[in-house]
This record gives sequence, structure tokens and C-alpha cells, in this order.
Amino acid sequence: MNRRELLTKFAMVGGAISVAPFVQAALRCAPQTPKQTQGPFYPVADQIDKDTDLTQVMGATETALGEVIFVQGVVTDPNCVPVGDVFVEIWQACATGKYNHPGDPNTAKLDPNFQYWGIAKTNALGEYSFKTIKPGAYPADTNWIRPPHIHFKIHKWGYHELVTQLYFAGEKYNEADQVLQKLSPADQKLVVLPIENKKVQFNITIIKGQN
Repeated sequence: MNRRELLTKFAMVGGAISVAPFVQAALRCAPQTPKQTQGPFYPVADQIDKDTDLTQVMGATETALGEVIFVQGVVTDPNCVPVGDVFVEIWQACATGKYNHPGDPNTAKLDPNFQYWGIAKTNALGEYSFKTIKPGAYPADTNWIRPPHIHFKIHKWGYHELVTQLYFAGEKYNEADQVLQKLSPADQKLVVLPIENKKVQFNITIIKGQN
């Protein structure tokens, strides 16, 4: 499927080509978004509020501390065809670098007004989005500081589950991060992205098959 055929398909699905600026970013598709470690802090307890706005906890009157950002993207297959009904989970530390997880040894304070974990589902055009905050860096070891990052788990029946992480361009701890630096320079370009006008465009490629 070439670029013109894909945009025609988007117009048929979405009813209007006005969505093209958001969707066109997915036309630069990689064979697959690089896999990364899930890490030790995947949520172990369910929570009622796991919507796509992590800056506001259900029932709370205050909002989360930190720099508000909007993480958005398009989930496609390697042929740039959008994949709908994909579950996109994110979890992350709050602005202090603390996870809401019993195994996190970080002594920083939790933010009671931050949601920590959310789930989105892609629409027919493969689009997803979250409102969250840029997480804080935190000590992973005595000589290792993990840079701000957001964990992702992407899954749909008929596709390989993908676990990866999103990083932010220009962060001083990126170059020494032992997780990020396991990726090739080409793969790092897919997951280290700039914040522009409070938005981060993180497009994700998944492949068919069962785990």
C-alpha cells in the first residue's frame, strides 16, 4: 500500500481527510518499535481510575505536580496500516521520580494527585493519546540515575505484545542510561523524542503473531 492509497483509506475510515496531519506522522513506519524491559514497577494492584488523564485522580480536587504533557501517537503495522482497538497501557513515576509501587525503594514522596497508570484504546485510525506529566529522574543504583521515561505495554489479540519505553530528548541522564543505551542508535531515535508545544508524538509499530 503506497502513501496515496493509505491516505485514501484513512479518508474512508475517518470520513474526512482533516485528520491527515496527525495520521501522516505514522507514515514513517519502522519494522517494529524496539522492545525494552518492563522494569520492576509494573502495577501490581488494580485501581478504579485508569483513564487517559493521569493528571487528575477521580474524586480529587487538586491536580498532579509537574510539567503537563500530552503523549499521542498512531499504532500501525510495518506496512503503515493503522491498527484499531489496540490497548495502550502506560505507567510511570510522578514528578519526584517515585513509583506508586510497594517495591520502589526511592525515598521521594508520592503525589496523591497523580494517577501513575492509564489505559487507552486506539480508534479506527490507530490513534491514542494521554494527558500526563513528565516524570522525574530517579536513582536506579548508587552510580546510575534513570532519566525521565514512560513505560508502555501495547497489546491486541493477533499481534505480538510490545513492551517499550519513551524518553525525552535533551535529558542529561539519557547518554548514561543502561537501559536506553542497550538500543542501537537507530532504535534510540524511535524512542527518544522531543516535547513540542507540550506534545510528544510517539508512533508505535507492532507486528502480527502470538507471543
